[in-house]
Amino acid sequence: MSDGSSTAHLYRPKLFSIYQEGYGAAKFRKDIIAGLTVAIVALPLSMAIGVASAVPPEHALYAAIIGGFLVSALGGSRFQVGGPAGAFIVLVAATVRQFGIDGLLLAVLMSGVFLMLLGISRLGNLIRYIPHAVTVGFTCGIALIILASQLRDLAGLSLAGVEPDHFFPKLVALGAAIPSANPSALLLGIGSATAILALKRWFPQWPGMLIAVVAASLISTLFHLPVETIGTRFGGLPSGLPWPHLPAVSWERIIELLPTALSFTLLGGVESLLSAKIADGMTRRKHRSNMELVAQGIANFASALFGGISVTGTIARTATNIRAGAVSPISGMLHAFFLLVFLVVAAPLASAIPLSALAGLLVVVCWNMAEKEEFARLLHDWPAATVLFVTFGLTLVFDLTVGIIAGCVAAALLAAFGVAPAKHD
Repeated sequence: MSDGSSTAHLYRPKLFSIYQEGYGAAKFRKDIIAGLTVAIVALPLSMAIGVASAVPPEHALYAAIIGGFLVSALGGSRFQVGGPAGAFIVLVAATVRQFGIDGLLLAVLMSGVFLMLLGISRLGNLIRYIPHAVTVGFTCGIALIILASQLRDLAGLSLAGVEPDHFFPKLVALGAAIPSANPSALLLGIGSATAILALKRWFPQWPGMLIAVVAASLISTLFHLPVETIGTRFGGLPSGLPWPHLPAVSWERIIELLPTALSFTLLGGVESLLSAKIADGMTRRKHRSNMELVAQGIANFASALFGGISVTGTIARTATNIRAGAVSPISGMLHAFFLLVFLVVAAPLASAIPLSALAGLLVVVCWNMAEKEEFARLLHDWPAATVLFVTFGLTLVFDLTVGIIAGCVAAALLAAFGVAPAKHD
C-alpha cells in the first residue's frame, strides 16, 4: 500500500481513498473503538476549553460535534481529529469580550472562508515554512497564558474588578486576590490535575480526564462543597444541537472583525497542519495539506452556523485516535457521533461538574502542550534562541498574532544577514 505521497497534491478527501481500498466490518470495529476512546477524551476537554474561552461549554461541544465530523469526513488526513483546541482559548476569550458571542461566530465563519481559500489557492504549503523556533515560542507562550487564565477558577478566587486580558497584569490581579481563595475549589482542582497525571503514569489506558472530572463532580455533590459548577455559572447544557443560523452580517462588522478572523485563520492553519504532520510521523503516511485546509475551512464555517467556536486539527485527540487503533477517517466521524449522543442523553449531568476540576484538567493540558524539551534545546543555538524569545516574549506581552509575525520577521532578518537557526529534524 502506498504511503500517500503520490496523491498528496490531490483535492480528494482521504475518506474516498479508504472506500477505494476496501472497507469492511473488521476495520469498522476498530474505528468504533477508536472513535469511542477519542470521544471519552474529547468530552471533558471540550467543555473545559469552552469554559476557559469565556463561552458556555455547549459552544465548544457544538464545535467538536459539527466541526469534528467534517474535519474527518472531508479532510486530507486519515487520522486527524478536529475540534476546539487549547491554543485558541486566549483568542476566543478576547474576541468574546470585545465583540460578544455573535461577533465570535462571524469571525469563525470568516476564518472558515479564508482557510478554504488558502487550500484552494495551494498556499497551505507556505505554512510549512514557519520557522520551528516560532512554533515552539508561540506554543509555549500560549501554554503559559492559558495556565494563568485558569488560576481564578482553579482556586475559586474573587477579583475586585474585571480580570485583565494581558498576561502580566493578570498575574498582578490574581496575586492580589489570593486571600479570597476557596479551599474546596483549590483541593478539587489540584486533586483533579494530580489524578489525571497519576492515571496517565500508572494506568495510561484509562480515560484519566473523564475519571478525574466525574470523581470531582461526585465529591462536590456528595459533600455539598461550596464551589462553582457549570450549572451555577451557565445553567447546564442543552439536550441537542441548535438549528443552523447565520450570525448578524454587515460590511462594517466584517471590516471590524477582519484582523481577528485572520488571526483565527493563521493559528488554525498552523495547528491543523502541525497535527497532520505529527500524525504522518506516527503512521508513516502523507496527508494532503491543501485538502486538509479546505476541510478545516468548511468545518469552521459549519461550526459557526451551529453556534460552535473555532475548530482545528488537535494533536492530543489525533494521537489518541492513532494509539486506539483507528484505520480510517470514520473513527473521527464516530467520535463526533458519540459526543452528540452524550449531549442528547446525559446533558443534565454536566451541571454538577466543578469549574475548578475543569481548570485542573487544563493545567495538565498546558503542561503537555508546552514543548519544554524543544524550548531548552533551541537555547543552545543563538539564532534559534533569538527567534524563540522574540516570539515567546511578544506572545506573552501582546498576543499570539504579534508573536508569530515578529518571530517570522526576526527569522527573516537573521537569514538576510546570513545567519539562520540550525535545521530541525
